[in-house]
Amino acid sequence: MTELLRSTHADGRARCAWCGDDPLYVEYHDREWGFPVREDRRLYEKVCLEGFQSGLSWLTILRKRARFREVFADFDFERVARFGKREVERLLADPGIVRHRGKIESTVNNARRARELADEWSSLRAFFGRFRVERAFDGWLPQTEESRALSKELKRRGWSYVGPTTMHAFMQAVGLVNDHAAGCSFRAVAERGRRKAR
Repeated sequence: MTELLRSTHADGRARCAWCGDDPLYVEYHDREWGFPVREDRRLYEKVCLEGFQSGLSWLTILRKRARFREVFADFDFERVARFGKREVERLLADPGIVRHRGKIESTVNNARRARELADEWSSLRAFFGRFRVERAFDGWLPQTEESRALSKELKRRGWSYVGPTTMHAFMQAVGLVNDHAAGCSFRAVAERGRRKAR
């Protein structure tokens, strides 16, 4: 069974085993992962970056995140929705991001879908909030009933790179589920943030 908790960090705090010792990963775990995201552009960003992460490590994406934000207009989906072939070709030539045509084109497509969703629901936050999970899981799951439902609904609406495993990772990242391991020093902190964000 995969180790879920690691308690040997220098500061004495227990953390989810997946974050290891890399300072960037530890900071992401402590300050972002599992905490509610309120801004629509950050929700759109997380969907897109989780799609880019498919087949890679999340640490690779974190190291490139600043550049992703630069080239994708800080994930302002109103602006990205207007990207065309010229912008796609420019992005394919940029070594600072993951140069995968399908994922880049998906980011543009999903910006257009995000705009539609925000128009219909008044915000992405309102839409994604429907898939919030109240129970905590005490084991590592690659996908859940809720992530499958979210994936199915987004695909129905024309989104891409939103499979159920990718959507579970998204839900974990934005606090729609609290998957900090039992015993992790940040599990209760994330849960307090989730309660405040209701």
